[in-house]
Amino acid sequence: MALFGTIVNALCIIAGSLVGVFFTKIPERYKETVMHGISLAVILIGVQMALETESIIVVLLSLLTGAIIGEFVHLEEGLNRMGNWIGSKITTTNDNFSVAQGFITASLVFVIGALSVIGALDSGLRGDHEVLITKGVIDGFVALVLTTTLGFSVVLSVIPVVIYQGTIALLATYINQWIPESILNGLIGELTAVGGLLIMAIGLNLLKIVQIRVGNLLPAIVTVGVVYYIYLLF
Repeated sequence: MALFGTIVNALCIIAGSLVGVFFTKIPERYKETVMHGISLAVILIGVQMALETESIIVVLLSLLTGAIIGEFVHLEEGLNRMGNWIGSKITTTNDNFSVAQGFITASLVFVIGALSVIGALDSGLRGDHEVLITKGVIDGFVALVLTTTLGFSVVLSVIPVVIYQGTIALLATYINQWIPESILNGLIGELTAVGGLLIMAIGLNLLKIVQIRVGNLLPAIVTVGVVYYIYLLF
């Protein structure tokens, strides 16, 4: 079953979010310090991922093209509207901004990364779900902590996680017919590097050092495939 690992991952996020609800009453200063710690860890993860690149020009062009597309279609604004709409359906308060923030932040943290791609590929290509199950355990603990600071809207991140990883897993059952393994491995490396920089941006946003419109950079996750293909041609 190609989707088994993705389902386990989603259940871990839900479980972590549910447990996190019971810790939302801790003093604000504890939450702030914990979030700072998480932010620093997120930045470190992003740095490690970004170093996976073998061609900085691929990463740069992917981010540039992704940013242009994201800004043109106002992607982050659309994501915020979606988060606010979801928030209006599940809460009676007016604090829809925090709902959108929790949804978007958690989605980016859980979706972007090597484990998502490699784990989903393993599930689809080899029926091996170990990577996604391991990722699920990690995501569950992260969801717990994020829920204590960003609210229960973190649980909504299971929607993009299931769609993203599930799609990759299902496509992976056929991907070896389209892309040679050597090219696929190189593409995963560049995708990991681009994702790492977006993860770093999330960490910086959480620390409130700068406010990067990460949502508008998300198309880079797609354009990296096109850029990498053109790069190989030359």
